[in-house]
Amino acid sequence: MSIFERFSLWSEENGQRLDISVAVLSTIIVAPLSAMWGQNELWFFGYDYGGIWSGVFAFFLIGPLALRRTHPVLSVSLVFSTAGLHVLLGAPVIFPADVAVLASLYSVTVYGPRWALRLALFFAFVGAALAGHFEFETQGLGMWPILISIFTLGLLFLTVWAFGLMRRARYESVKALREKNQILEIERDQQAKIGAAAERARIAREMHDIVAHSLSVIIAQADGGRYAAKNNPEFAEKALTTISETGRAALADMRRLLGVLREGETEETEPEALRNPQPAKGDIETLVDSIRSSGIRVSLIKMGTPRQLPPGVGLTLYRICQESLTNILKHAGPDPTVTIVLAWGSTNVTLEIEDDGRGAASTSDGAGMGLLGMRERAALFGGTVKTGPRHGGGFRVELNLPVPAHTSEG
Repeated sequence: MSIFERFSLWSEENGQRLDISVAVLSTIIVAPLSAMWGQNELWFFGYDYGGIWSGVFAFFLIGPLALRRTHPVLSVSLVFSTAGLHVLLGAPVIFPADVAVLASLYSVTVYGPRWALRLALFFAFVGAALAGHFEFETQGLGMWPILISIFTLGLLFLTVWAFGLMRRARYESVKALREKNQILEIERDQQAKIGAAAERARIAREMHDIVAHSLSVIIAQADGGRYAAKNNPEFAEKALTTISETGRAALADMRRLLGVLREGETEETEPEALRNPQPAKGDIETLVDSIRSSGIRVSLIKMGTPRQLPPGVGLTLYRICQESLTNILKHAGPDPTVTIVLAWGSTNVTLEIEDDGRGAASTSDGAGMGLLGMRERAALFGGTVKTGPRHGGGFRVELNLPVPAHTSEG
């Protein structure tokens, strides 16, 4: 950024203080100079031998420039009125104070409304003509010198006005860019909030699936182990082993999931358990084996040729199967039979989980977030989930997910 650009940016940020400082300093310097220049000028009351009137009018010409950015219309009105009044009452020009007329015309062109900048140029031409008329009457100059003076002054006003228009265009362009940047920042913050909310919802679904399934398995194993502890110590030992393994797996999943909320975590310092991949479609067999160890009869039927799934689709397949089996553990009652059918089509994969238990008639456990989470997961990838009682008793969950048409070994 150049020195001029840095100064321009600084002046815009500190415009009010800068204008007041320049107006005060200019008044201190220019008013005495104008008084010296205006000595012996002829006014309506006679000659101003001390130049007092020129100094007073210089003060009122320069003072309003302190408002040239904040109140450009008021500033140019005061300056032009003062200039016109001193032309009517006395000297046509008070040098150097009348330079304030050019400064106020430039300021209202840059910062004022469009109607004001046009009106200011018109009154500037009127002032030039008025000054030429009084020069003609008071000084007795010829017509051509007066016309040349009016033309030169009008051309000067027009030049300043043109520079003001150029500056205004740049000012409005920069202002528009800043407003656009502010809008983009607001949109970015909103997107960040939306993303954070979506991430919290995703974490909530993951936590629900992990905790609900793991606790259901642990409770089922603990109940079975308690009853078998006296008569079948081997089964009780197996149940305790399953509880331990399920608890460790759930803890690792929770650590992996909550690891995304940590700040400053690096791959070198992150524990190995947190870097393990999320479960996917291939882990459904492991999930079924863990359910079988709870004493529930589960049949897994695979149809079609598996293929590589897009990121997240395999996890969705696994979590919906996990949630369905968790609901069976909680609601199906004693000794249910479960059938899982995983079928691969040309453009989709379907997962059907059926049981013959009493889950369809059971009361809700509260929020019903499990079924809602299934539908949300499936909808995220363009799939659907149908749930409800099955004919002959029990409950049925059917998932339909679109998958890529090409085939590859998954």
